[in-house]
Amino acid sequence: MTTVASATSAVSTTEIMIGAIAEMLAGLSHIAVGASSPIPGSAALLTRARSGGRTRVSVLGSRENNPFTDGGRELFDCAGQGRIDAFFLSGGQIDGGANINLVGVGDVGDYPRAEARFPGSFGSSYLYFVVPRVILFREEHTPRTLVEEVDFVSAPGTSPPEVYRPGGPHALVTSLCVFSFDRNRARFTLQSVHPGVTAAAVRAATAFDYDASAEVPQTPRLDAEGLALLRSTVAREVAETYPDFARRHWGV
Repeated sequence: MTTVASATSAVSTTEIMIGAIAEMLAGLSHIAVGASSPIPGSAALLTRARSGGRTRVSVLGSRENNPFTDGGRELFDCAGQGRIDAFFLSGGQIDGGANINLVGVGDVGDYPRAEARFPGSFGSSYLYFVVPRVILFREEHTPRTLVEEVDFVSAPGTSPPEVYRPGGPHALVTSLCVFSFDRNRARFTLQSVHPGVTAAAVRAATAFDYDASAEVPQTPRLDAEGLALLRSTVAREVAETYPDFARRHWGV
């Protein structure tokens, strides 16, 4: 029998991240989600549920929520035509310029024998350039992952003024906080800290420099209606593509 997490149980860090991302997606027409992205996928499906179905969501790897019949190629065509409003990227490393590293760490001149190898760039650099609102996400928030400078640039956060680039980073959401990103200044600003997290703790866990106000607000929790929707309808939809994730977080 399928069970769903109680609407009255404590809000998890994962649900805080989902709520923060969903807030950035409100009002968008088409949201695309790549592979291995259950947190952004949950946020996108929550946005669709809240919109009454007006928001279109395309989740690679899903049978129920993927209109593409030719996988990534159709996604890239759609993005290049300006028909995707938001996408999500992560990386083994992310630095203060919103550069991401999906290749590996170590001596980049000798990267085939690097200390550690990541899954690979796939279409990250292309989508980073053409999707207007790219939201970065990373559950592990440590100096090991949020570095001063990535060892290998899989996809650059910013480009020279003469480069045509309608897309780029909008924000970074982690297990500790939310950063906004200023593309003109190529710099993050600490937007909010999650419940129970201090601004000092974020600073200690982040290797890159960033801006922050004297008083940093707390990341809002989902309201009761949004949380109930996430733990019921959305949880069941997420389970189709990410069954282990849905089972672990919501018992679905």
